[in-house]
Amino acid sequence: MTALRQRKGIKGKDAGPEIHNLHPGSSDAHPDKSSPDVWTGWTVFCGALGALVGVCLGLLCCIYVATLHENDLWFSNIKEVEREISFRTECGLYYSYYKQMLKAPSIQQGLVELINDNLTESKRTINLLQRMNIYQEVLLSILYRVLPIQTYLEPVYFYIYTVFSLQAVYVIALYITSWLLSGSWLAGVLTGVWYILNRVDTTRVEFTISLRENWSLPFFALQVAAITCYLRPQLKPIHQRVVLWLVFVSTFCFCLTWQFNQFVLFIQALVFFTMDALDFLSAEQVTSLYLVQVISLLSVWLLQFCNPMILGSLALSFVVAALFVKYFQTGLKSGGLLSRVLKLCLHTLLVLALALSINYLAKATLQLRSDEHIFKFVKAKFGLGATRDFDASLYLCEEAFGLLPLDTLERLGGTLLLYPYLCTLALLLIPLALAAIANLSGDSRCVGARVASSRDEQAMRTRRRMRPDVAYNLLHTLFFGLLAFSTMRMKYLWTGHMCAFAAFGVCGTEMWTLCLRVVRCNSQAKLRLIRYTVPIVILAFLYYKFWPKLMEELSELREFFDPDTVELMTWISSKTPKRAVFAGSMQLLAGIKLCTGRALTNHPHYEDRALRERTRQVYQVYARRSPEEVHGVLRGAGADYLVLEDSICYERRHSRGCRLRDLLDLANGHIMDGDGENDADLVASPEPRFCDAVKTDSPAYTSLFTRVFKNKTFHVYKLKKAKKKARGGEGKAGEAAS
Repeated sequence: MTALRQRKGIKGKDAGPEIHNLHPGSSDAHPDKSSPDVWTGWTVFCGALGALVGVCLGLLCCIYVATLHENDLWFSNIKEVEREISFRTECGLYYSYYKQMLKAPSIQQGLVELINDNLTESKRTINLLQRMNIYQEVLLSILYRVLPIQTYLEPVYFYIYTVFSLQAVYVIALYITSWLLSGSWLAGVLTGVWYILNRVDTTRVEFTISLRENWSLPFFALQVAAITCYLRPQLKPIHQRVVLWLVFVSTFCFCLTWQFNQFVLFIQALVFFTMDALDFLSAEQVTSLYLVQVISLLSVWLLQFCNPMILGSLALSFVVAALFVKYFQTGLKSGGLLSRVLKLCLHTLLVLALALSINYLAKATLQLRSDEHIFKFVKAKFGLGATRDFDASLYLCEEAFGLLPLDTLERLGGTLLLYPYLCTLALLLIPLALAAIANLSGDSRCVGARVASSRDEQAMRTRRRMRPDVAYNLLHTLFFGLLAFSTMRMKYLWTGHMCAFAAFGVCGTEMWTLCLRVVRCNSQAKLRLIRYTVPIVILAFLYYKFWPKLMEELSELREFFDPDTVELMTWISSKTPKRAVFAGSMQLLAGIKLCTGRALTNHPHYEDRALRERTRQVYQVYARRSPEEVHGVLRGAGADYLVLEDSICYERRHSRGCRLRDLLDLANGHIMDGDGENDADLVASPEPRFCDAVKTDSPAYTSLFTRVFKNKTFHVYKLKKAKKKARGGEGKAGEAAS
């Protein structure tokens, strides 16, 4: 909760190169061969100017989000505990490990504590470097220790400035992608401006700083830029090898910083598979890209102490299956169109069947169930699984995991991003389909040789084929766009690249060439005029419409205001033992660990089956359970204190059937509260709702729980030791709750 507070193009003699065109091999650049020094000079100047503009745009985005963060919280003026509370939910959990490393006597001791952690999950010792993707926190803590910056930069600022700096990397990567595709750095400018203006839909870094996606997506954008460069037809072999190394480094960093890397790489592997099947990639290229994914995943697997979740990932299973079938299925790319299509269908079925088999065997061998909640969610989302499953319901009831709302498209249309994007997508899908049919038909003229015997022949081949880098970005935005429409939270994988792809359509030659051919006035002069005039007009319009709004947004000042949580954290730090164990909601407990250093029963990092089961048991405090049952469950988890939140016990944010207490009632087979229908097999619970009944201070509750803290939002109870006569009942209660 926050409260408002006061406070042009230049031509040579014979139609020489424009300043925006970096690539002498592009179709609209015909330099004067009699003056190569002039051409080289302009190329270097244009490249340097474009690079400078890209860096400036990246820094502008970094400063922009940092300013919004400061203005929203008055971060520089609030107390340390308030700063830490501002790291909401799992953000606080991740940041707590950075803080823990800095407080350790030495780097080595800090690493030992992370590898043998017994505070994150009570009564368990876990390896955090294996379980979670927190190498970035470890690296930052080491850098802060060794760099001479402690005297003038606080640890929290070193952390958040690093994350904001990655936004600059993100924008620069998108800038490079659109520049490579279009041949004009003006496309990069349009990409950066669109990314900033659509901040609500392209990033949420200013209020979820520590989320893993804010660390990983900049590296993913770098990987896409490197792949785009790798697939350019005119790239020399030595340059291809260098760029392939860049693809590997960016893929490795992406995998290391986000636990959901396997699902993103799986979709990307489907893009590679599609391009290979339709003959847009050579065998060497697709094999290299597959191997980059495999080596990146296995490298992260080693760094994460052989995390079995990576070996059981769908991405790894699919890539291994694709490479295996590709190696043994000879003659796949021979024959006529009908023969090729039938072979392709068989090839696809074989790869999918083998991938699923490998994945099943890997999970069965490793006894891996860490990611089963994700597949339960997917099955339930599409009506293929049980809807009463507690873990799946937690996701299904969150708006972020629903379908993409239509107001997202309205916002994207308001900045003129959506319309050129859809036009580019629609217009390029046609030549993509034609090129695919031509490739499958065996027409060598449509494959596109790298070297042409003459300029006319090269131009003819360029017009008749689909460039591999364009085909990749087209399929990339298509696949991830479908993912974004199915799950709103995944839109951040799509909208950033959407900016680059739309800018490519506006500033590139492909879309305008098709349009000019339709009206029968295709010429190089008209093409140059349109592809540089239209983006300038769009930029001018965006400046006129949004510059005042940006200035107003940057001038709006707010201040962090959450006195109830501050009071709770202060009380816990001063009034409870340092080794005390707290139970409560996942989101609140992450903040308790960060602000107080106390041990937890559960936390928001949900990628562990045992933790999910414990969370469901601890959440029985919001279900209809007897005090003996709840006490037995909490004691079994090692809890000393229980924190209850009125916002959960009397929740109104979700509709009936999606409130946490409703999910628990359904999972327990009980009728839900309030008016409305209930399934016939549900029964009324004989027990009152614990979170409400415990406040009555009746003897049944006071004999087991003592209230030690209370404010308008939170109630803290200390667990008493159970009497001997109640032990048997508690054991049965624990079994019933589980």
